[in-house]
Amino acid sequence: MMTNQYIYMNFSGSDPARLGAQVISGIGFLGAGTIIVTSRSQIKGLTSAAGLWAAACLGVAIGIGFYSGALIVALIVFIVITFFKKIDYLLTSTNKIINIYTSFKSIEQLDKFIIYCNISGFKVRDIEITKDPNQNDVAVIAIITIEAKERINHVEVIQKLNSFEELIHIEEL
Repeated sequence: MMTNQYIYMNFSGSDPARLGAQVISGIGFLGAGTIIVTSRSQIKGLTSAAGLWAAACLGVAIGIGFYSGALIVALIVFIVITFFKKIDYLLTSTNKIINIYTSFKSIEQLDKFIIYCNISGFKVRDIEITKDPNQNDVAVIAIITIEAKERINHVEVIQKLNSFEELIHIEEL
């Protein structure tokens, strides 16, 4: 930004906001590259992308000499990244609906697991069944959405469902 300001002051016909605009769009492009969708249909990298963009904006503000604004925004970004993750965890860790990733050796074991979920007091809302060609011993992979009657601790639910003997792997998405 200081380079662009120097060009504006010493050469006529320059737009002082042009360099900052290019930094913002360029970092936005790089940030979009950090966002990926995993094989388990999870979106990863949103915080990294937002962090890159915030760092670029702070760099532009510092480059132009707007130190007070950069300091205030840096504190706000720090608070958001640090504390909002904890708040998000508190809000979502006791939700009624849980998405779980499970794996079984056969479709029959998946059927028994669904019955086990119903007996345990959980309603199966949605099932997405796939086969992972990279895993030789696993025949069926299922992403299951289950719902409880009231708010429940997700860790306790995973531990309870993990007691199903024919289950190979379970984790919350």
